[in-house]
Amino acid sequence: MTEARPSVLAIFFLRFAAGAALDAGLAPADPFRLVAGALVWQCAIFFVYLFNGVMDVREDRVNGSHRPIARGDLDPGQAKVIAWAAAAAALLGALLLGGPMIWLVTTVLVLGYLYSAPPFQLKKWSSATVVIGGLSGLLSYLAGYTSCGTGPSGQAAIALPAFAVAASLWMGLVGTPAKDLPDIAGDRSAGRVSFAVSRGEWPVRLLLSAVAASVALAFSGVALLLRVPLGMAPAAMLTGASLLVVITLSPLSRGSRVRRRLPYRAFMTTQYAVHLAVLLPLVSQFLLSGRAA
Repeated sequence: MTEARPSVLAIFFLRFAAGAALDAGLAPADPFRLVAGALVWQCAIFFVYLFNGVMDVREDRVNGSHRPIARGDLDPGQAKVIAWAAAAAALLGALLLGGPMIWLVTTVLVLGYLYSAPPFQLKKWSSATVVIGGLSGLLSYLAGYTSCGTGPSGQAAIALPAFAVAASLWMGLVGTPAKDLPDIAGDRSAGRVSFAVSRGEWPVRLLLSAVAASVALAFSGVALLLRVPLGMAPAAMLTGASLLVVITLSPLSRGSRVRRRLPYRAFMTTQYAVHLAVLLPLVSQFLLSGRAA
């Protein structure tokens, strides 16, 4: 489980939940389908990240990663078998659920394979990482949406598209340079031609800061102008982006790999804050309505 990155699995679950909650307000037409859809989606994401861990052994060891495969605590062959078993479970579950889940699960599995496996290894290029990261985010919101069976109305109808696009841009455009920043040495040894490898550390820091601020400001502007009912989510992203910029441009995030991972931690923390800012009010509203009934 550690190799599949529990923190990443958790944020993908929150993406799925946001796609469902912004659609149905935590009152799905078919609760069983929603729970089954969440489990199927988690199996698919589990495959993507565990398979990536198997394929990233060389660079992870150069970077000094403490993941189980890199430190020799998990056999890559065994991990690959587990990964493919998760992919098979995801596909079977999608087929049983039917509908859009079939192509959503198939697409995310194919993207994960193309990202990590030779001869494709799209992870070599930052541009491909941005696209795949953003698409995987959008697919997660769509998976939650299609598992609900209801649809929003009125002003709430624009909440999910606005949130999904902004959060997916944050994942792809901000997450890519934040992830690459501490891994330059390993990426170079593996032959990747990421922006961090080709341009160096300081340009990545400047790019990361500019993109984080731009995405957060655009999200806040759209939410304000269109009066999108997203609660404190825009403010959470704007606050997180400000913190990320300060950390990225300060000496605190230079030196050891642990310190150079601070911008990535700020990026991840912001993702959690933004999603919880959307979900927690809906949970409270749902619980209060249940008591009233």
